[in-house]
Order: sequence, then structure tokens, then C-alpha cells
Amino acid sequence: MGLRDPLSAEEVARRLASSGWSGDTRQISKSYSIDYDSAMRAVAEIAQVAIELEHRPDIDIRWDFLQITMTTHTAGDVVTELDFLLVARINEIVEKHGAATA
Repeated sequence: MGLRDPLSAEEVARRLASSGWSGDTRQISKSYSIDYDSAMRAVAEIAQVAIELEHRPDIDIRWDFLQITMTTHTAGDVVTELDFLLVARINEIVEKHGAATA
């Protein structure tokens, strides 16, 4: 299976359960409670990983939270292995910056 092959609904549900994210086969997302300055530092690191993976999450930064939403646009706006590769890296990055699940 390739990085941009769509994942089945069952596979997406299984991975969401273990990652702390939510969504379906079209997109996944997670909100974090984090102060603005820490969010900005985390987003800078997330951007570097996104560039490395050639994948682009949607990021919403507010004064006290960070929301990230992903789908693989290059696969027709579906959830793929690529999304979950980035999920794992994002979870590590935001945890390092003191974020908690919102």
C-alpha cells in the first residue's frame, strides 16, 4: 500500500482510536489547548515536518488553542497513510511544547 492510497473506514477508525484524533475517511483533526507563543513554536516545527513529508495540514491558531485538520488533497481529499505519518510527528511536537488535548 502506498502513502497516498485511501485507507478503509475500519483502518481509519482503528488509527484514530489510538492517536487521539477524530474524523472519518475524508479528514481527521485534533484540537490542543496551548498558549499562543508555544503554539507558534510548535507550528514552525510542524511546518518543517510537513515540508519534509510533502503534506500540508490546515492549521488554526488562536490565543489559547491550536487545531489541525488533515486530508490528502493529492489523493482526492481522503485520509491516507501520509496523514497518520504526520499525526505521529505532530503529537510528538505539540506534547514537547506543553499542549494538552482540548
